[in-house]
Amino acid sequence: MKKRTMAAIAGILLLAGGASAAYLASPTIHKGNDGEAPELGRTGDYSIGTYSETLPLPDRTEITAWGAISGSLSPVERSVDIRFWYPSSTGTSGEPAQYRHDIEYPGEDDVPVSTQGIAIEGATPLADERFPLVIMSHGYGGWNAHYSNLAEHLASRGYVVASISHGDAPVNGITSFYLSFGNVLADRSHDQRQVYDALMARAENRETRLGNSIDPQKVALIGYSMGGFGALASAGASYVYDGQSMSNLPTAQQAKLTALTAKPLPLKAMIAFAPWGGQPDNRVWSADSLAKINLPVMLVAGNQDDVVNYQEGVRWLFDNMGEADRHLLTYREARHNIVGNDFDVSDTPAFRAAEYLKEPVWRQERLNMINQHFVTAFLDLHVKGEAEKAEYLDVPVPDSNASAWEIGFGEQLNGRFAGPEEKDHWRGFQRRWAVGIDLERKPAGE
Repeated sequence: MKKRTMAAIAGILLLAGGASAAYLASPTIHKGNDGEAPELGRTGDYSIGTYSETLPLPDRTEITAWGAISGSLSPVERSVDIRFWYPSSTGTSGEPAQYRHDIEYPGEDDVPVSTQGIAIEGATPLADERFPLVIMSHGYGGWNAHYSNLAEHLASRGYVVASISHGDAPVNGITSFYLSFGNVLADRSHDQRQVYDALMARAENRETRLGNSIDPQKVALIGYSMGGFGALASAGASYVYDGQSMSNLPTAQQAKLTALTAKPLPLKAMIAFAPWGGQPDNRVWSADSLAKINLPVMLVAGNQDDVVNYQEGVRWLFDNMGEADRHLLTYREARHNIVGNDFDVSDTPAFRAAEYLKEPVWRQERLNMINQHFVTAFLDLHVKGEAEKAEYLDVPVPDSNASAWEIGFGEQLNGRFAGPEEKDHWRGFQRRWAVGIDLERKPAGE
């Protein structure tokens, strides 16, 4: 009896093996694509150049220790480093950029991080063509090449990108933290606005090497964390001062910020990754002030974000931007570090570097591919006016896991992207690869 049972099992395995071998040896092959990136997350057709410069910001002030006590502000000579990425002339000679940065930790060794780019340092901008401008603004303690992968991607698809290094003051104690963070609260939107003004003057007067490349009528703003905090204010949401952090700003600074945020920048669109400022204990807006934002907005966040509070912070922002046509892209099981280069920090002694740069569950490169896909679709639609890109945002179901794409037995798709004929699947994703994310939309007035 036992021998007959074993023989039967062996026969089943043999048949299964034969079926599997036939499946692998003669599948139905469809034309597809190499690599795992979704359709719009792939590098575009333009060659890319990059360079850096220092931009002075006139008539600025800062919060000092005395100012925090007295309520006054001190004049300061402020400047920011800007790194640009842009479509460049083909055949430009030069080396691809290597983006290096040292993360400073007081009392510990610096942590060096770097990314190998594809943009050519100092390449000549493409002549006789103007492109939309995207201003990028980093999180607390970040720098302008933290998201060079996203910036290079956008440049390859026909955008000029200007990424700001805000120069946040380092922290080595409680007092220095309050001063550093207080100045971040005061400076983010102001920096974004002054960079915008400077670049618009260059575009309108066709000055400097990118003056001819920027279309001053098509501008978008992308901010991460504290950069997102500034971006919402730059887009029109004036601050309130009854929250824990904003109430501690000097009275002179509160008055200055009230005047500064009274008028929004004339943006075509705004994207905020994990924006700070919606969480109940540090809420810096009211529902009324958020309702002043009336441009297309995309929020991107992890549903386990314990820095900005996804449920009561980011979702509260999303729900209360009632005059904005808005999307919320959510990474399930992700925390705060949902954007940024895939830095290797495996050999650094300070685990805090990994906590600052990495996600516990998601691969950083996978996040970047998906970010690039949706950022491209959103900006192409709202900034370039490419109406067909709405199909990548108007997903058939908010839960990506519920996407459906029926195929026959043994049929392989070879990485083919879902197109208009796959109406039940997220557009631009390969079958089975749209998982772990949600995309919601609320139109203006809802």
